[in-house]
Amino acid sequence: MNTGGYRVTGRTFTKTTGAMCLALALSACAGGEEVSRSDANPADIALQSSPALDPGLPGEQTSSLIADLRARRSVLPQGPYTQLATDVLASRTLPAEQELRAARFRAQSASKNWLPSAGPQVNLTSVGSLVTTLFLEQTVLDNGRKKAERAYANAEVEQASVTLVQAANDRVAEALGLTLTAQAAEARASINDAALPKLDRYAYIMDERVRGGISSPVDARIVRDKLAEMTSQRDLDLEGAAAARAELATMTGGQAVALPDLADLPADPAVEPLPILQARAKAALADAEADAGKAGFFPGLSAVASLGSESDAGLTAQMNQNIGFGTRDAMRAIEAEATAARAAVAQTQEDTARRIAALEVERASKLRQLEQARSLAANATETFNTYVTAHREGQRTVREVVTLLEAQVDAARRAAGLRFDVIRTEIDLAALRGTLVDGETL
Repeated sequence: MNTGGYRVTGRTFTKTTGAMCLALALSACAGGEEVSRSDANPADIALQSSPALDPGLPGEQTSSLIADLRARRSVLPQGPYTQLATDVLASRTLPAEQELRAARFRAQSASKNWLPSAGPQVNLTSVGSLVTTLFLEQTVLDNGRKKAERAYANAEVEQASVTLVQAANDRVAEALGLTLTAQAAEARASINDAALPKLDRYAYIMDERVRGGISSPVDARIVRDKLAEMTSQRDLDLEGAAAARAELATMTGGQAVALPDLADLPADPAVEPLPILQARAKAALADAEADAGKAGFFPGLSAVASLGSESDAGLTAQMNQNIGFGTRDAMRAIEAEATAARAAVAQTQEDTARRIAALEVERASKLRQLEQARSLAANATETFNTYVTAHREGQRTVREVVTLLEAQVDAARRAAGLRFDVIRTEIDLAALRGTLVDGETL
């Protein structure tokens, strides 16, 4: 419809302005205050070869969140365990790493959204000929929408960076968990191995006593059953250790790493846990999305030019959202979503603090149980030695000695398992804080 020099189409109003079109279409390259924009960096390095965890963002910006992630250091002792972490991360490309690279490409693209855009239009006329027109458009006023789009893309990079660090820490924690499973099983098996010759000797004594008519065959069978049970227990432990090490070999690409027992891991309570950083990144996403959404309710201004058989140019005022009776509530809903994302940060802080407190209490409990188990194991060993001496003097029966030996083995096995349970809890704490992997290696 024509209305005295204005072309009206839906929510778009265009005023013909003649030859000024091309100058306005390229005006953003020369500067200006009306359009939200950022300076593109012509020396952007190739994203494929740059570190995945790079605090640099398009437009010469720096992310403090990513810088914090990159500065984190592993609490694992230098040596075989840091090598294990390197191997399990090098053996497989994490999907989160590719997601981060994709987010960086999107951010790089969004950093240039303030530049003019162009597109062709091909029409078939009534006489069968093709008419091609090239359209150029440059945003002049957008109420901060493109700036919000750039902020959203950068927030995506931050969120993907946290996801990558979490994925890397989870993978290393899984490998360490398999290592602890194997070491704990082997420690329990070695305890059984040390006790089996003693139990086998007492089984032999019982057999001889049965042959001499001194002891009942039932007593001999009980000792033999205990011997078979302890042997089976050891074999199950060794099989479990072998299975865990096979899984670990798969995670490391088949590389065998000699691993000593892992010592206590130091805590680093100063770093902010990863779930909180993830919540902060999501809040930044929601804020940017809200800014872009609210900008759509206000009219923007663009310079448009068409180049072809019939060239034309003009200014276009347009709105991305319709104005209606529900507009005010729609804007309130957008703001409420951003507020909810910010509130989620506080909720995540509380949940994470509770999780850390629970793990610290669990670790303290495991340490207490470990001390008690070691004390009980020492007492059981002392009592067993006393019974062995009494048996030699004829004051204790073989069955009583065997029962004490079984109690001693059970106490030692429990103490051995608790030692690794303590370290497992420390690994969970370090993974939650993102301190199992050096940030600069990602």
